[in-house]
Amino acid sequence: CNGFSRRVVEGVTPRYVYVDETKRSGYVLAAVTVTDPEAMRRVVRGLVQPGNRRLHMVDERPRHRPAIVAALVATEIEATIYEAVRHYPTDRAARTACFAALVEDLAADGGDTQLVIEQDDSLVHSDRHELYRLVRAAGVSDSVEYRHVRAHEDRLLALPDVVAWCWVRSREWRRRVAPIVNRVRAVGP
Repeated sequence: CNGFSRRVVEGVTPRYVYVDETKRSGYVLAAVTVTDPEAMRRVVRGLVQPGNRRLHMVDERPRHRPAIVAALVATEIEATIYEAVRHYPTDRAARTACFAALVEDLAADGGDTQLVIEQDDSLVHSDRHELYRLVRAAGVSDSVEYRHVRAHEDRLLALPDVVAWCWVRSREWRRRVAPIVNRVRAVGP
């Protein structure tokens, strides 16, 4: 079971969008689109080092990081980066602005979407409130579903973690992950 409540329409393949953020240099939200979650789970499973229960770039050995990025770049995933370019009074305000841009993009792209967000217990309540509002305002409440999941519960949450980590780490890491980044969107008030 994928944890989503809505029945998937027969013959229609939803896209799965995995979301994570980093606050290392400003607020950056990475959204990674996956069309074949099971195939990607096999890829990610193969990248998890013995003794680890998940892939998390900050915890990976430096010599393993290039192999992780190369393996993901060799797949068919696509990422969008949402950068909160203006100063927001709080990280929560920046997060809401990034979610607004993400929902706007999902609405423009159309199709069924299952949004999987890495769970931060301190933000779940406000996320649900804001996403409820944003999805309805965009007119996509019938086609966009969202849920919060702990990173170890869905290995594919490693995907936006890798992308966000690379994006803010350095120019070299940004260059390495660039082949799967199809859009960078500056988000501002």
